[in-house]
Amino acid sequence: MRTILLLALTLAIAACATRGIYPSLAPRATEAIDPRVPIDATPSPGTLDPRTAAALADAVAVARSAVAEFNQLARAAEALTAAAGPRQSESWIAAQQALSALGAQHGVTTNAAATIDAIAADGIDRTRWLVPATRAAIEAAAAEVGAINNRQSATIDRLGARLGI
Repeated sequence: MRTILLLALTLAIAACATRGIYPSLAPRATEAIDPRVPIDATPSPGTLDPRTAAALADAVAVARSAVAEFNQLARAAEALTAAAGPRQSESWIAAQQALSALGAQHGVTTNAAATIDAIAADGIDRTRWLVPATRAAIEAAAAEVGAINNRQSATIDRLGARLGI
C-alpha cells in the first residue's frame, strides 16, 4: 500500500515538472501604458467613403422620388375606400385593389430602407466598426427613409382598417 502511494506521489511531482511552452511572465507592452492617461472625448469623425455616400444618397433619392407616386395612389385609394360598400362588393374589391397598389408602391420605400441596412452591414463587415462620419451618414439616411416609411405605413394601415383588412 505504501509503495503504491509513494509511486503515485512521485508521478504527480514528475508531471508538474514537464517541459512545455508556457507564456512568459515578463511585463507586456500594454502593461507599460499608464491607465490614468485620459481618453480623447472627441475622437476624429473620420471620413465618409465617397462610394458609401453616393450609395446612401441614391437610396434616399429613390425613397423621395417614390413619395409623389405613393401620394397619388393614396388619394385614389382614399376615394375608393370612402365609397366602398360592404365586404366583397364590387366597390370594396376596387378599394382593396387600390390598397394593394399602394402597398406595392410602398415597397419602393422599404427597398430603399433595406439598401441602407445593407450598406450599414457591409461597412461593419469590412471594418468591424464604422467610423463616426459613416455611422452618422447611415443614421441620417435611415432616419429620413424611416420617416417616409412611417408615414406611408400609417396611410396603408388607416385605409386597411377602413376596409376591415
